[in-house]
Amino acid sequence: MSTTMRDQEQHVTGAAPAGAKDERAAAQAVQQMFDEISPRYDLLNHVLSMNVDRVWWWRTARAFRSSLQKPDARALDLCCGTGDMARALRKQAPRVTIIGLDFSRGMLTRGKAKFAQNQISPLEGDALRLPFPDQTFDVVVSAFGFRNLANYDAGLQEMHRVLRPGGELGILDFSEPGGLLGKVYGFYFKNILPKIGAAISGINGPYSYLPASVSRFPSPAEMIIRMEAAGYTNARWQRYTFGVAGLYRGVKRVSIPTSS
Repeated sequence: MSTTMRDQEQHVTGAAPAGAKDERAAAQAVQQMFDEISPRYDLLNHVLSMNVDRVWWWRTARAFRSSLQKPDARALDLCCGTGDMARALRKQAPRVTIIGLDFSRGMLTRGKAKFAQNQISPLEGDALRLPFPDQTFDVVVSAFGFRNLANYDAGLQEMHRVLRPGGELGILDFSEPGGLLGKVYGFYFKNILPKIGAAISGINGPYSYLPASVSRFPSPAEMIIRMEAAGYTNARWQRYTFGVAGLYRGVKRVSIPTSS
């Protein structure tokens, strides 16, 4: 990646819905957007991804299986929506404590039955001001939610704060594949998907925002740089489905005591 491209990406603070002039306005716009689409959110996810989203959740949960099965492990599904990622984590670890946090009350309400059936504790809260003490979780995962934060670097730092030393971070989100596939997918994503989303949900804005937010999101190379700057080691990206989506992974460094 050229220095110029990297400098441009570093100026991207976070999500920027149309009309939002600052981080607070961006967060409020995203919150309202997800409250509005919550009644059809699950259906739209499956239809628009042709059910591939189920595979992505499963692969992501499986990637953290060893950490989830530690004694007394705790996991956080950040920006949990209606709880599909948390449910996938539960299938990998039947006894682990799992909390799902989201700032959209509509999404949490929609996922109420899913949370109860899978022994997941839902909590309404702000991803940039997590209501947990330092070093609370062994795994913190966000599936298709991190991209909507008003400040990406602050989000990485807050997730780092609540992870225990040696704990694992996972961010599952969309990407823009290259080559011929990228052109075909890009046409679908920017021209067809918003129309299908609007037709099913009855709302125009959110599904025009989606492709715009993916285009704005930092590239995998830039995200890895940001993760390392936030204190994560072994930061990497694993592509899913030819790069349509991918999983960012990192580990919170274990401090080594210095000898006196």
